[in-house]
Amino acid sequence: MRLFASVLRREADGTYWLVTPVERGRIVVDDAPFTAVELDVSGQGEDQVLKFRTNIDDWIEAGPDHPIRVVHAPDTGEPSPYILVRDGLEALIVRSVYYQLVELGVEREINGRHTLGVWSRQTFFPLGTLD
Repeated sequence: MRLFASVLRREADGTYWLVTPVERGRIVVDDAPFTAVELDVSGQGEDQVLKFRTNIDDWIEAGPDHPIRVVHAPDTGEPSPYILVRDGLEALIVRSVYYQLVELGVEREINGRHTLGVWSRQTFFPLGTLD
C-alpha cells in the first residue's frame, strides 16, 4: 500500500493517477485517498501542534503547509474533515479523531460569526460555526 501511495498523483481536474517511470494508470478515489487515524497533541493555545497519523503510517503536522478543512453536507450538515497530506492529496479525518479535535476546540469570532476551531502551528482552523 505504501508503494502505491508513493506513486499516487492528483491532477488539477481532480483525477487520480498511479504514475511510475514506465506506466500511468487512472484510479477512482471515492472520497480521499488516505485517512487520518490518530491524533497527537503537544503544546497549548496558539502554540499547540496537532500531528495526524495516516493509514499508511505517515505523520502530518497541521499548519500552513498542511491545512485542515471541513466540508458540511448541504442536505444533512454532516461534517467531513480533511487534512492536506501532500500535492493536493488529502486524508479524511476519521470520526473518532474529529471528535478529539472538537474537544480541543476554542471559540473565535470570524466575520461576525462565532466559530469553533483548533490551533496548530499558530494557524487557526475552523471546524464549524456556533450560530
